[in-house]
Amino acid sequence: MAMAQVKPPGPGGGRQVLESMYSMIALVFILVACVELCDAATVVDVYRLIQYDISGAPFGSRLANLNHHAGSLHFAPGSDLSRTVLIIPLRELNISFVTEYITQKQPLGGLLFLLPQIFSIENRERATSNHQIDGEVPMKNYLAELEKLLIHSKIPYPVYFAFEDDDIEAVLADVKRNDVSGQPATATTGGYKLVVSVPEPKKRASPTITNIQGWLSGLKTDGDANQLPTIAIVASYDTFGAAPALSVGSDSNGSGVVALLEIARLFSILYSNPKTRGRYNLLFGLTSGGPYNYNGTHKWLRSFDQRQRESIDYAICLNSIGSWDNDLWIHVSKPPENAYIKQIFEGFSSVAEELGLNVGLKHKKINISNPRVAWEHEQFSRLRVTAATLSELPVAPELLESTGSLVDGRPFVNETAIIRSVKLVAESLARHIYGHEGKNVQIFADNSSLAVNPSYIKSWLDLLSQTPRVAPFLSKNDPFILALKKELEDNTDEVNVQHEVLDGMFTFYDSTRAKLNVYQVASVTFDLLLLLVLGSYLIVLFSFLVITTRGLDDLISLFRRPTSRKVKTA
Repeated sequence: MAMAQVKPPGPGGGRQVLESMYSMIALVFILVACVELCDAATVVDVYRLIQYDISGAPFGSRLANLNHHAGSLHFAPGSDLSRTVLIIPLRELNISFVTEYITQKQPLGGLLFLLPQIFSIENRERATSNHQIDGEVPMKNYLAELEKLLIHSKIPYPVYFAFEDDDIEAVLADVKRNDVSGQPATATTGGYKLVVSVPEPKKRASPTITNIQGWLSGLKTDGDANQLPTIAIVASYDTFGAAPALSVGSDSNGSGVVALLEIARLFSILYSNPKTRGRYNLLFGLTSGGPYNYNGTHKWLRSFDQRQRESIDYAICLNSIGSWDNDLWIHVSKPPENAYIKQIFEGFSSVAEELGLNVGLKHKKINISNPRVAWEHEQFSRLRVTAATLSELPVAPELLESTGSLVDGRPFVNETAIIRSVKLVAESLARHIYGHEGKNVQIFADNSSLAVNPSYIKSWLDLLSQTPRVAPFLSKNDPFILALKKELEDNTDEVNVQHEVLDGMFTFYDSTRAKLNVYQVASVTFDLLLLLVLGSYLIVLFSFLVITTRGLDDLISLFRRPTSRKVKTA
């Protein structure tokens, strides 16, 4: 009986088997590579700690990219945190711990601070209850202390801020449970991974600062109106804070800007009628570079010719006048005995007494050899122009402090305080202009056509409280700068805009905000189990394909050790 001869499969069948195997192996590697980042938990808006240099000395966060596991303050003692991002709610802030890690340069993967929603720019509700605001006061103090630490330190890892919400709090709750149970997130245990992918921060080349000047001409006489004395009302509008994308400075110096705009509006009404136009020119200056030694004010004044500077009778600078109760301070560089200073202080004191306010006088000499400028009026004093700063602050803040910090938000500004400040300044100036010093004459009386407009103040305060204004990140044609210019154009006779380059001793870096991706990652144990299952499946599949195409003997021969060939020697 003839036996049927089985024809072995051609090379095409073996090639198909190998191609199938290559495809399966590639699939295994793809699945294993992706298994760690297969489950995105949430995406969060985050704001990076500022990165800047002063005369080449680095400060702030020096990195922006983040790709580490999440941890909490409940980590075990002695844990290696070099690959961990600590999530720290402001409500649980341990400032001593943060200070120790930063000052002693302890290894850390990164920091993520969670802030209450009351500090958010989007929190526009002015009707926040006093009880809620009072409850946030301790956290406001904690945040101010934290911010002071962060902006004056060099931190070699990413530091971000975010706001509390249900998603991030759920993630933090899981992280806390794992840390408390002694199973922190690692490559072997899984957990959550925080990822921020942004380009490496780059220097802001030659950042521009913009000064905006408005001019109300006084009543012309036989001579030129430019020969009339001038009173300058000045406010610096830009800010600086730990997070540039959150530095709105509602009080410092949003309140000063709002007050200046309202004063310009009030005097534009008076000066629109020749019968009530004063014999003083009024100069309104919105200056930039305030946090940086009032660099914009310095360059603005230097652009004046000698004759224009000498025409300034005195200047009033407005700084942080929106969070006070009953006390305001007039800061001066000249001695209180100076006739001009005495006149200014007595004029303000008289009006303050009628309004039920207290105004004190603070004298601080300036050191010409010291580049540090504590108050804006000192830039005038250096050019021998009489000037004073009106502020709720009793002492000058340190460099880069109280200039629009994270805690300087809308809920903490008192509109009533700004209204009273406007009345004080406008009434004092008007009495000086019209020769009514010492007289109980109310020019800007309530319920009159010259009354202070609370709605106007509120609308501008709301806008300023939603607009980060860190000068190096504002372009020449930024909508906010254009809005300020238009407002002065509506209320003054002539508006000039000056663009200058910020003093070279300050260098800033971009990447101020980003998206934080929070991923829930599986542990290595799960990866190994998945790899084992897939490997078993592929072995079975491979065996089945070989048996069905080439026979059992060929499958066994694949695993049989080949016989060694003996070399015959002569």
